[in-house]
Amino acid sequence: MRKIVIIILTFSFFAFAACAKKEDQKGPYLAEVGNVKITQADLKRELKNLPEFAQKLFEGSSGKERFLDELVKKELLYQEAVKKGLDKDPEFRSKVEDFKKITLIGQLLEKEIELKTQVTDQDVKDYYEKNKEDFADITQIRASHILVRTEGEAKKILERLKKGEDFAKIARDNSIDTGSAKNGGELGFFSSGQMVPEFERAAARLKVGELSEPVKTQFGYHIIKVTDKKAGKPLEFKEVQNLIFQRLTAEKQKAFFDSYIEGLKKSYKVEINRDALSKLSSGEEEKEGIQEEPKKSEESKEIPR
Repeated sequence: MRKIVIIILTFSFFAFAACAKKEDQKGPYLAEVGNVKITQADLKRELKNLPEFAQKLFEGSSGKERFLDELVKKELLYQEAVKKGLDKDPEFRSKVEDFKKITLIGQLLEKEIELKTQVTDQDVKDYYEKNKEDFADITQIRASHILVRTEGEAKKILERLKKGEDFAKIARDNSIDTGSAKNGGELGFFSSGQMVPEFERAAARLKVGELSEPVKTQFGYHIIKVTDKKAGKPLEFKEVQNLIFQRLTAEKQKAFFDSYIEGLKKSYKVEINRDALSKLSSGEEEKEGIQEEPKKSEESKEIPR
């Protein structure tokens, strides 16, 4: 029963969303519910606005008949809800206002941002040519590490390194991986599968010369420093074209959005009630609205070498 209700509500939602797009209501009516006629144009419009995967569920004459049945169910439920006065319920009105707000925001963003942040084919091609190395698989990584037993030790060592102390000296004096410690923490080049997964993932994310945060593995806590990377042949442009387009679009839209919001802040008065916010954050406001109730009676991979 619950599954049936979910299916009905799901298609009802799609139909409700589709109602936002009004089209000509010409054509013979297909069903009548109370005083409301569901026309051929209604069915075509609402079916067209379903997600593509859902449209396929209603292909053919039998599919159209099943979809019409969904529209009849929607109208029956709607008319019963109105009959019970639920359209006057404050919670419903609040949800309608929220829906209106979200819809208007979506239209504004589409008009002001999406249409003004188009990424061209040339933009994508230029980005690829300037950043080819980013689209090459890393075949080998050269790194050094300092291995200690606790996270606290690792954090202290990281602070020393950030202050400029010599990595090799600290490795020789502190690393419990004695094999690499005598070489200043040097591990040499390694390929995928030669180190424990946590170590490899951390090293792969680092740029040459960067230090990692403490990395926990079965052997302890590592501070990793990548000193070199060997890259293979870059992927062909057509293999990464869509990825670059998505990346550039997201970056361009974010930059434009941030700038747009800053502009709006200069046009509208925005005031933050810091006092109320601090009370909310500390939970004081919630405590003020709660009266205290009477108390009740008690009732194995290779170790980085």
